[in-house]
Amino acid sequence: MNKSVGSELWYKMVHSGSRLYLFIGINVIIFLILGLTAVMEFLFRGGTPLADWFTRQLAMPAYLPNLAGKFWTPLTYMFTQRDFFHFIFNMLWLYWMGRIFEDFLNKQQFTFTYLAGGFAGALVYIAAYYAFPALRADLEGAIIIGSSASVSAIVVATAVLVPDYTISLLFFGMVRLKYLAVAFILLDILMIAGPNAGGNISHLGGALLGFVYIKQLRGGNDWSRLFRKRSRLKVIKNKNAAASRNPLSVPDQETIDRILDKISQSGYDSLSRHEKEQLFKASKK
Repeated sequence: MNKSVGSELWYKMVHSGSRLYLFIGINVIIFLILGLTAVMEFLFRGGTPLADWFTRQLAMPAYLPNLAGKFWTPLTYMFTQRDFFHFIFNMLWLYWMGRIFEDFLNKQQFTFTYLAGGFAGALVYIAAYYAFPALRADLEGAIIIGSSASVSAIVVATAVLVPDYTISLLFFGMVRLKYLAVAFILLDILMIAGPNAGGNISHLGGALLGFVYIKQLRGGNDWSRLFRKRSRLKVIKNKNAAASRNPLSVPDQETIDRILDKISQSGYDSLSRHEKEQLFKASKK
């Protein structure tokens, strides 16, 4: 009851165990630092040179010689935003879709999808500036910031995982995730002819990563295992019927795949209480 708002937010970000809240928190902190720095500079100096300099250090350049001198930026760009509407749009979609993602998969898989989506977006962004004549003229000065590619990866991954899961949208009512993801991708494609062509192309790179990752996960290939700590000691347990009947045991991949297929065909609400419990256990694995 006596906890301050700040301490509650810090707990959710650092101690809750949710990578969703951690990544949203990092985005918020960087946005506030850059924004408040710009406000103070503007009020006392009439410009924002320091805030702009900080932004350039976090933004990723498309030109490879410049990128070589800023090798950290393929990571930092995906947590950096300056425009308010860009920031709020990304954080809302990350929160809405990230909560669904974490209901079905674990924090290791969320971390991989966000980061790998951002890296895929960065790679596609650089390739686009070298490949397309319309972008090549601006290659040396092109930079990118924003979590949009990572958010696109989360959105598409969630939609591929549970395509018939429905959410309520203002003016549209109940919408299935598969249709939402298609609209997301089509909008990015149509906006390539606009002022942020490279950015919208990078979103498609993140979306592609999310799609391929979940398809691979369904096939038994979990790329997020790259983040898993390997134990030096391997313990082999005796396989017996009593262990398999243990209600506290984590369900195997075959059981999870069967439940996910049921969700795809009939929706989340069609699951029994036991099946929902099994999904919850698997998400905490």
